[in-house]
Amino acid sequence: MDQNILNEVRRRIEKILEVLRDDLGTIRTGRATPSLIENVVINAYGGSARLKVMELATIGASDSSTLVITPFDHATIHEIEKGIQEANIGLSPVVDAQIVRISIPPLSTERREELIKSMKHKLENGRIMVRQARHEAMTDVKKKKEANELSEDDVTRMEKEIQKVVDDTIEQIENMGKQKEAELLQI
Repeated sequence: MDQNILNEVRRRIEKILEVLRDDLGTIRTGRATPSLIENVVINAYGGSARLKVMELATIGASDSSTLVITPFDHATIHEIEKGIQEANIGLSPVVDAQIVRISIPPLSTERREELIKSMKHKLENGRIMVRQARHEAMTDVKKKKEANELSEDDVTRMEKEIQKVVDDTIEQIENMGKQKEAELLQI
């Protein structure tokens, strides 16, 4: 039996889950979390990059509704403020001496419903990518069978294992969605 195909599908699916987790992390739940702003693009030092990637500052939550950004170089404080304003994510940064504070406003019922709809769309895209990975793995298995590299029993066993990985992943995606929806509905 060829483990390379299984390892490849697992690697691809783990990458899909990682992207989906990051994507869901950007959906605001009314609670202050650094993931809300870590992907904001900041123009500093003659270039531009995401706040997290540039490592310009530490991002923390002082309470459940306030983010605090502490720049390593205080000369970048206004670039950080400007980048967050220009990101158009509905957050208003306020420079407070050596830090930037962001108060997270509570979500309206309509906004919660919009965010849940957006989250469900992202989850469906994740499921589609997982099914695509399954399709490609099954195609690889069939090619190996046609080249007489796998027996009929190996093909059946690999298809079942690939399907099990996919089923487990879809279940993980469903659980991620339920957890995020619970966060969004929490007042």
